[in-house]
Amino acid sequence: MAVRELNENERDDALVTLNGWIYDANARGIRRTFRFADFAEAFAFMTRVAILAEKADHHPEWFNVYNRVEILLTTHDAGGLSGRDILLATAIDGFA
Repeated sequence: MAVRELNENERDDALVTLNGWIYDANARGIRRTFRFADFAEAFAFMTRVAILAEKADHHPEWFNVYNRVEILLTTHDAGGLSGRDILLATAIDGFA
């Protein structure tokens, strides 16, 4: 079954349930920046997210500098934000 992009109402409803994630219209996805005490803590967070993402076969776009991790979630197969992104964002929030 093909993954479909969320419509505007579905997207807005989903964003209400997420903590700190914002919709990026240019990237057609959601993003959030996480800050940690130091690099080791940020890297440990990224490792936990990587294991979860691999199991879900849904991988984030991310950027890390020292204690900061920026994550963008979008579903390329759907052409934008999908339910898979919302599920992964919810799980990531559980690690943060």
